[in-house]
Amino acid sequence: MKARNFDKAFDEGKSVIEHLDIKSARRVAQEQKRVNVDFPVWMIESLDREASRLGVTRQSIIKMWVAERLDAASAHATDTASP
Repeated sequence: MKARNFDKAFDEGKSVIEHLDIKSARRVAQEQKRVNVDFPVWMIESLDREASRLGVTRQSIIKMWVAERLDAASAHATDTASP
């Protein structure tokens, strides 16, 4: 199917799933790599309490907080790099 026809079918609300190779689909810039990090027990307990309060998993809260910190650091680096 040509891209033009694919886009038209999608825009019309038709199913295009049969034209996709889901097995080889990847999220751009979202590939995962496993890392192991050792935390003190008090930190794990605090993470678990906060994760429970927010209704997410421990892994999710760690990812959210690291992403927030990296975004903030990136924004700060951009601000300080401007003349």
